[in-house]
Amino acid sequence: MKIVTIVTFVSALGLFISCNSKPEEKIAEVEEITYASFGEKISEANPLSGEKMLEIYDKLEEGDTVNAKFTGKIYNVCQKKGCWMDVDLDDDYAAHVTFKDYDFFVPLNAAESIAIIKGRAFVSETTIEELKHIAEDEGRSQEEIDAIIEPEFTLGFIADGVLIQE
Repeated sequence: MKIVTIVTFVSALGLFISCNSKPEEKIAEVEEITYASFGEKISEANPLSGEKMLEIYDKLEEGDTVNAKFTGKIYNVCQKKGCWMDVDLDDDYAAHVTFKDYDFFVPLNAAESIAIIKGRAFVSETTIEELKHIAEDEGRSQEEIDAIIEPEFTLGFIADGVLIQE
């Protein structure tokens, strides 16, 4: 009888210990994202998405500016100096980004990189008359000039600082 009691006690103790032991925790490997910094030092924390930034642009009128930080994919960079870049906001719209006081530039090969940009957003309008004048200066045909019937709006951004994912 003692053996049955001892075996029962040892089995219960083993079961109790195994239930209270913690399983091995697997630590997920997180790839650290590094950024090259241009202009003022900025944090990568909490940028707006391109879609959220587009919502802000939709509320702006010419002459308005708003401080913001957003992230997006660079699709075009000035190939002479890197003095501007265009950053996708969604499939149809992009922000044209220039740099505060022309103090810094981005690499010419930055296209297709993810960027975080902090600065001031604004919209500007190019009137029909201005567009027609530009078209004349470019030597376009009268037919092309007459086809200009709507102003163009530019979603502009003057960046204080930029982070580009490496």
